[in-house]
Amino acid sequence: MAKPNVAEQFVQVLVQAGVERIYGVVGDSLNPIVDAIRRTPGIEWVHVRNEEAGAFAAAAEAQLTGRLAVCAGSCGPGNTHLVQGLYDAHRTGAPVLALASHIPSGQIGTGFFQETHPERLFVDCSGYCEQISRPALMPRVLRIAMQHALSRGEVSVLVLPGDVAHLDAVAPTGNGAPVTEHGTVMPPEPQVARLAELINDAETVTLFAGAGVRGAHAEVMELAGTVQAPVGHSLRGKEWIQYDNPFDVGMSGLLGYGACYRAMNDADLLVLLGTDFPYDSFLPQARTVQVDHDATRLGRRTPLELAVHGDVRETLRAVLPLLRRKSDRTFLDRMLRDHCKTLEQVVDAYTRNVERHVPIHPEFAADLLDELAADDAIFTVDTGMCNVWAARYLTPNGRRRVIGSFLHGTMANALPHAIGAQFAYPGRQVVSMSGDGGLGMLLGELLTVALHDLPVKIVTFNNSSLGMVKLEMLVDGLPDYQTDHRPVDFAAIASGAGLRAERVTDPTRLRAALKEALSHDGPALVDVVTDANALSVPPHITAGQLGGFALAASKVVLEGGVGRMIDLARANLRNIPRP
Repeated sequence: MAKPNVAEQFVQVLVQAGVERIYGVVGDSLNPIVDAIRRTPGIEWVHVRNEEAGAFAAAAEAQLTGRLAVCAGSCGPGNTHLVQGLYDAHRTGAPVLALASHIPSGQIGTGFFQETHPERLFVDCSGYCEQISRPALMPRVLRIAMQHALSRGEVSVLVLPGDVAHLDAVAPTGNGAPVTEHGTVMPPEPQVARLAELINDAETVTLFAGAGVRGAHAEVMELAGTVQAPVGHSLRGKEWIQYDNPFDVGMSGLLGYGACYRAMNDADLLVLLGTDFPYDSFLPQARTVQVDHDATRLGRRTPLELAVHGDVRETLRAVLPLLRRKSDRTFLDRMLRDHCKTLEQVVDAYTRNVERHVPIHPEFAADLLDELAADDAIFTVDTGMCNVWAARYLTPNGRRRVIGSFLHGTMANALPHAIGAQFAYPGRQVVSMSGDGGLGMLLGELLTVALHDLPVKIVTFNNSSLGMVKLEMLVDGLPDYQTDHRPVDFAAIASGAGLRAERVTDPTRLRAALKEALSHDGPALVDVVTDANALSVPPHITAGQLGGFALAASKVVLEGGVGRMIDLARANLRNIPRP
């Protein structure tokens, strides 16, 4: 049997690790890898129109499946395009391996055509970044890179000169796959005992849940019931904790709503569960304990009474037997009433006559989408106002997923995220909530969807404006400038690319258009022409509460319509015992 070259060995190791595809654009120094994929069963090349989209797609696949996902870029501009998507993946904790192919090894350092320094460029958006400069480094360095990505939930980057990829492999390929099952961090007993003491001593407790409560829904509900605690959440925690939650008081942060902010700041003790919540101005900066499996996150947002290093579920299982049941529901009931009242007072402003309002209210579109989408739908959400609509209107149920660039905050993520999500789960409904700004930025990925006949459903919130940027300017006292643009018919563009597409300007047509698109057996786009003035800011949130952009976003979202969350709030209110 002929000895494989380095490229063939590289691909064989990926297949052993369970990698099924590589996202990227073919060409130049990548050609040996692409040819090896062509000849290797069990793995495919997914052609995208921009390497940035390939990195986003890999990030979505890795985030949703927990498995290693791979993207690649050719030398120079090919791999530099990966940066935005890799930053997003790295900050989200998605195990992604990026192959940055390089110029011929003998030309490195000479100012050769398309020469860059990828081994320097990608250091800030990865946890492991190394160059394979000779065949003897394979497959060892590749296996190390994969293990780094999977073990730490991070990006690994390998730089491979095209000429080295052509050379014969030196070391045997071997067999084996990286370890994918993680151990569980058990909290130290003294920390558990102190946590119980602090909770028992506090008259009022609020729980605030982040993405780290995944798998711990039952334990969080038991804790809340034991100590009569309202439960709030971050945007990333929403999908794991809001459903079946009789203690729900909404969300805090720039996109927050309801009574969560008050519950967090009024409680005697705030317990942060699996969250690296970045907006420290929303935290009380006192009376706080934090539980996290990653000790590097403990205390970096707020001073702590106690830091607990442990998995959320295992920590709560350990502390629950040590707690005294609290009988006083006064604080909890007050927060539930405040939460419901806050939503009820303002919901009419966003629901009155919406079925006749032209241009279409974006809230109305988001609410209909939430109602019509599948119970196990995967939503991918653009940064900006689409984050607002997702935060308010998408109803979690334990099966739906909602992903976006929630930590890196880059534009144009939704459609390429949807591409990776659909490849990972070809049988599930994947919905891209795209802003017109984000869709326009990586518009070529409509061609990717058509090329691979991916049944992605794209709903464009098209207000011909960069809505969130406009808010920032207005709050700073600046006239909005260069935020509004000429209208674009994205349905016409999508139709020209081969997608089923419809442009909707009449709100009475919207339900049918969304329903038809969601049931279509193939890719579809609904271009919803929405009201740019839906950004109007209610006047009764004071500057003393929040400053700058936080004030603007909170005015829009805290006091905005919230779809079926009002029904949840009312249902929880009915659970309050009557005297």
